[in-house]
Order: sequence, then C-alpha cells, then structure tokens
Amino acid sequence: MADDKKTDTKNFTAEEREAMQAAAQEAKAKRSRAKKSPEEQRAAGEADLREAIAKLPDENDKKLATALHELVMEVAPDLMPRTYYGMPGWGKDGKVLCFFQPASKFKVRYGTFGFEPISNLDEGTMWPTAYALLELTPANRTLLTERIRLAIS
Repeated sequence: MADDKKTDTKNFTAEEREAMQAAAQEAKAKRSRAKKSPEEQRAAGEADLREAIAKLPDENDKKLATALHELVMEVAPDLMPRTYYGMPGWGKDGKVLCFFQPASKFKVRYGTFGFEPISNLDEGTMWPTAYALLELTPANRTLLTERIRLAIS
C-alpha cells in the first residue's frame, strides 16, 4: 500500500504537487477564518491574494495579476479576494468564481483568466470559461468587464 502512494506522487508534476499543497493550506485557512467577521475574512483574503502575486517569478504575470485584481474589484467589489491553488482568485458564497492562472505557474506562454462553474456564463450549449491573456489592453478590459458582470449576475 505504501508503494502505491509513492508511485501516485510520482505521477504528478512539481507544479501539480505545489497546487495541491496550496489548496490544502487554503482549506485550512478557510476553516480557521470561518468565525471571523466578513471584514476580517476579506482582509485576510486580500493579504493572501497580494502575497500570491508578490511571489510570482515573472514581472508580466505580476502586472497582469495586479491589473486583474483591480478590474475585478472595480467591476464586482462584492467578490471576495482569495487564492485558488495558490493563484489569485475571487469568490462568491465561499466558492471561487474567477481566477488568474499565471503563465509562469505551468511554464506556458500565456496566462489565463478563468471562470468556475458557479459563474453565470451559460449561453446556449457552449461558452468560453477561460481567456488566454498576454496583456490587459483596453479591449481586453472591456471584454472581461462584460464577462465578470455576466458571471456574477
């Protein structure tokens, strides 16, 4: 049985193991904050999110994450800043609604701004749930503003 567990961990990349550890830490923090006031929870989530941004190794990822945080807080100030598998995220009713996956996290050429299933994005039988992002241009801001507004509606 112990050998199976060792084999299982070898099947995950270092990034995946790091994400699982971050998720476990986030769950622990969520439980410890449950009895705190909403203001204290928001402050703690904001601190976690800013710390996650500060730890990003790539300057463009930091710039994008910061700009996205400002955009989300402008468009949907009621969303709760938090982290999601160690990445910047924003939640509603205790669940992640949207998040930024930095390019440096998985060593890919672009970051993504994504939405989780609690988002109200349904349009027929198919709709986008994530957007590749190299920079936050005015046109990109407009599109994401519309998607965030729809997601929280």
